[in-house]
Amino acid sequence: MDTENKVLGLVRLSDYIREFLTKNIEDYNENDSDFELLLKKSEIENPWFTVDNQKFALQQWTDLLTEENINNWLKEYSISKISKKVGLILAGNIPLVGFHDVVSVVLSNHIPVIKLSSKDRYMIPFLLKKWKEFSDGQVEYEFVEKLEDFDAVIATGSNNTARYLEYYFKNHSSIIRKNRTSAAVLKGDETNEELQLLANDIFRYFGLGCRNVTRIFIPEDFVIDRLFENFLNFQDIINHNKYANNYDYNRAVYLLNKTQFWDNNFVMLKEDEQLFSPLSVINFSRYSSLEDVRKFIAENEESIQCVVAKDELGFDSVSFGEAQNPGLNTYADNVDTMKFLEVI
Repeated sequence: MDTENKVLGLVRLSDYIREFLTKNIEDYNENDSDFELLLKKSEIENPWFTVDNQKFALQQWTDLLTEENINNWLKEYSISKISKKVGLILAGNIPLVGFHDVVSVVLSNHIPVIKLSSKDRYMIPFLLKKWKEFSDGQVEYEFVEKLEDFDAVIATGSNNTARYLEYYFKNHSSIIRKNRTSAAVLKGDETNEELQLLANDIFRYFGLGCRNVTRIFIPEDFVIDRLFENFLNFQDIINHNKYANNYDYNRAVYLLNKTQFWDNNFVMLKEDEQLFSPLSVINFSRYSSLEDVRKFIAENEESIQCVVAKDELGFDSVSFGEAQNPGLNTYADNVDTMKFLEVI
């Protein structure tokens, strides 16, 4: 067990990524060009993974992976003395969404046995290879098409898939994750700058992540146009073909069904109590009492990943613009992965 070496290797990996992200393309060396080609290859295979969104995800990781951050995170846990194989069935809805699980398993002194998502096949293998190089070969991992030899499993899927996974892995220690989304609660006196930050929580990764806001609670007298005015920084999203297809389809359905909605030509707002909304649509509801909002959030706790709101409202919330910036100790489905890995 050489946790210190793994941590230093991870910090070196972070430095390597940071250097790449800050370089101009004319200054690229051969390794940088390979990195850029990998990003473009990922986008070609999965058009939702734009180079811009992949670089945003990489930047978030470089900000997280400092030696201080990693050590402060790890000191809360016991590192296993016996290495076990942990099967990982990774999601592929946004870039690097499964990397936290991989890092957690490796730093817990276990071996990740990774089934990649077909939508995200290139970046994690690339980063793991680099991490191993920077750690003097201390990082062990396997990639598989089917999980067969493992001691525990962490799997992410839809609500429907989760039922099958729970049955399939019923004899193993497991974390099985399901569909989640995020909500925002507005007080009504938010500044334009705060609403522009909220737009990041909604539109980053095209709204495909569990930390993307799909439902907004607004006061009864809030003017809807304020949202549209402050979402304009993301108006170019409609130029993305797959997003535009979703927007056109949902708009056509609403028009055919004579459903009331608000539209600004790249996103629609719909007054709806549903927590989940279709891509290119944001559900909203007006409240007269924050207690009603608290009750809804409590009743839907298992479907909500995070709540975006001002601290003064008293929710367990993140600040505007921070939904896509989780810390190392922020866990999917709010299940502590590291605690799970301590006892398998």
